[in-house]
Amino acid sequence: MKPIFSLLLFLWVSFPLSAQMPAILDLKQQGKVHDAWLEERVETLLPMLMERTGIDMWILISKEYNEDAVLKTMLPSNWLSARRTTMLVVYYDGDEIETLACARYDVGAVFKKAWDKDKQPDQWARLAEIISKRKPSKIGVNKSEHFGLADGLSAQHFDMLQNAISKKYRNRIVSAEELAIGWLETRTPSEMVAYQQICRIAHEIIQEGLSDQVIQPGITTTNDVVWYYRERIRALGLTAWFHPTVDVQRADPNGGDSNRSFSRRPDTDVILPGDLVHCDFGITYLGLNTDTQENAYVLKPGETDAPAYLKMAFSKGLQLMDILTDQFQTGRTGNEMLAAALKQAKSAGLKPTIYTHPIGYHGHGAGPTIGLWDQQGGVPNKGDYPLFPNTAYSIELNTKVFLPEWNKEIRMMMEEDAFFDGKDVRYIDGRQTALYLIPRQRAKLGQ
Repeated sequence: MKPIFSLLLFLWVSFPLSAQMPAILDLKQQGKVHDAWLEERVETLLPMLMERTGIDMWILISKEYNEDAVLKTMLPSNWLSARRTTMLVVYYDGDEIETLACARYDVGAVFKKAWDKDKQPDQWARLAEIISKRKPSKIGVNKSEHFGLADGLSAQHFDMLQNAISKKYRNRIVSAEELAIGWLETRTPSEMVAYQQICRIAHEIIQEGLSDQVIQPGITTTNDVVWYYRERIRALGLTAWFHPTVDVQRADPNGGDSNRSFSRRPDTDVILPGDLVHCDFGITYLGLNTDTQENAYVLKPGETDAPAYLKMAFSKGLQLMDILTDQFQTGRTGNEMLAAALKQAKSAGLKPTIYTHPIGYHGHGAGPTIGLWDQQGGVPNKGDYPLFPNTAYSIELNTKVFLPEWNKEIRMMMEEDAFFDGKDVRYIDGRQTALYLIPRQRAKLGQ
């Protein structure tokens, strides 16, 4: 790393740059929130989800450091992994939820100890006793062909489970795919109150990076901004769930890379006046994720605003977002929403590509996939999953726009996190509605 950039990076991450940055809880406070949310979710969501899917017993099993993605969301805040072989059992009798740990100790406040090794030395035999006592009609396990997040039960554990229980109960084992997805994708009112602030933190960090607090045109590179973001996230005590992207498009026919494949990272460029700068950025905080793409324009000397043609291109991106979110309707599949949105957008004269995904516990979360950048004709299986209320999505897409002023086509890439309440879509912390300017314009004296 060059000495001057090392010094700049130290200054950037050592001091808070934004007076608007929301408060970030310390780890102890975060743990209290996590545990309270888990108790609330078990009490309020699980009965509804088990009723909806017809599964009355859900068994989750993981080895230490090989955690099922769903089981990991059910561990208490002071458990950073499963322990030995962790077995969790959820049973719903139609009236009450019972949550048990086939373990020698409670797993947090939710899953109560249900194994006394002195009385029954074999953990698997004890699990079989728990099952036979409750006589479930459907035993859900996390096995799924198409949804990785619902496929957390290892082959060994599946075999051991089948060997431990009688044929009667083996015949009642079903995939818990829909139950697992429902658990992961559904957001509670308490989570949504905090999610707005989580998205606000992400927006504030993005705006810092896309400003002259970080970018000195003619000197700062796109990769410098990427690493500013990584260091800023760490300095705030947060984590990044993916490595950010920062790229430019410009009038130079050889500059920028509007036709770059999403399968490779953009080249490193020095950021110059007249550039359209784009970033793709996400954080994890309180167990929830953000995924945001926003854009800025670097003013040329004498300019006080972005050119009208770039504002026009940006407005087309907003138009495509509106077309897509207007398609959200409970019960519609991702593929149905994709096809309808693409048809309407093309009829409106746009050149759209849509690749919107659920978000929540995971960045690319559980739920209906609404297009992939290389699958605009629909996504088998994941795209066939229906839309449910109280779920969150990254509205991710781009529209290509030809700019006569640049004599080239650009790709206006946008992404903002939104929530579907069963009727309407709202952006969790709003969305970018105008290009950021680098540098920001100061108010005129006397105004």
